[in-house]
Amino acid sequence: MTSPITEGAYSVSGPAVDRARVALFATSHAVDDMYQGAVPALLPFFVADRHYSYAAAAGLMFALTAMSSVIQPVFGALTDRLHLFWLVPAGLTVAGVGVGLSGLTQSYLLTFLAIAVAGVGVAAFHPEAARAARAASVDSQQAMSVFSVGGNVGYAIGPMFVFAVLFFVPGTGGTVFLAVPALITGAVVFVVLRRHPETHVVRHLSGRRPQRADDWRGFIGLTSVVMLRSVVYFGLTSLVALYVATSLHGGKGLGEAALTTMVGFGAVGTITGGRLADRFGRLPVTRASFAASMVGLLAVALTPLPWVFLPIAVTGFVLFQSFSLTVTLGQDYLPTRIGTSSGVTLGLAISVGGLVAPGLGALADATSLRVSLLVLLAFLPAGLAIAWRLRDPRPPRRHSSERPGVAAASAPPAPVLHVP
Repeated sequence: MTSPITEGAYSVSGPAVDRARVALFATSHAVDDMYQGAVPALLPFFVADRHYSYAAAAGLMFALTAMSSVIQPVFGALTDRLHLFWLVPAGLTVAGVGVGLSGLTQSYLLTFLAIAVAGVGVAAFHPEAARAARAASVDSQQAMSVFSVGGNVGYAIGPMFVFAVLFFVPGTGGTVFLAVPALITGAVVFVVLRRHPETHVVRHLSGRRPQRADDWRGFIGLTSVVMLRSVVYFGLTSLVALYVATSLHGGKGLGEAALTTMVGFGAVGTITGGRLADRFGRLPVTRASFAASMVGLLAVALTPLPWVFLPIAVTGFVLFQSFSLTVTLGQDYLPTRIGTSSGVTLGLAISVGGLVAPGLGALADATSLRVSLLVLLAFLPAGLAIAWRLRDPRPPRRHSSERPGVAAASAPPAPVLHVP
């Protein structure tokens, strides 16, 4: 049965949730983001086999982050104007091929360019995949959460995928086999989307205006919080595998396991963060996330093997609590510029962490990896101080007296783009 569904600033016309299509996009999301998790996992292999400095290794993270985050709004603007379904299979295929080519040359420049190409693929995939997944979900938040969790799962298994492949194919030349999942999945997705064009259409409601004015001061403060969190996030993903493998003498296997542990528990934290925010509010949960991350990161830098895995898990879990919350906060601060707020909080602001990563690597070369981890602590209290001054632009939700359906009708549209 077909019926129109209205929510926030969007209207969806079409049948019930297309579970098969949602599953397809969730799977492709997992494969695409697996390559984002694969790049930091490759760093210890490049350091060991090619004798890269820590700064050079972190520079590869910069290549991935700069291309995947900074240019993502450009692809988003294109998909708003044109129906470019082929960006979904093309994006994940390019991401896989870029990572696969990174180990085939001894030239640092060519390796850097290969990782940058992978970043372009990641940027091309997300906007169109998120738009199409939302259309297939008919604005079902449960269905959209499946799409988002697909990316989290993919990022989490990326490091172990790298270790498994390079364990059986020694040497960085084995990276060519990392491209196989992208080639297979890309071909399947292209065939399915070409044969079965989407029937769900997402469109903006005309003549509807938000009840609140844009709060640029609050949005700038929130953007600062996202930037500071991004520095900590990318700093950890760039350094934690190297730290466990070399500074703690755990070897490559434990280094990859440490990164997987942090990202895996982070995926769980992303889900629980939304549930906690429904009960306690978005800003209280964000503030608690920063405060708990300070304790967790300090413990990571001071705890020996094998106990270090406990603070790594805790830090990943609490740091990720606020990821989805800052997206909806940004949309509420700029209710008349939803696209602008999403582009900044999901792209440009997050890319700052990748820009700082090479500096942390240079600091590790000059001092030690432990010192670089401790320096990251300075960014967390700064973010907490700014978050403490922010105010939630959305009125508190009523519970006992609220009629069913009122909250859903008045709530802002849910974010549809994935955060790594």
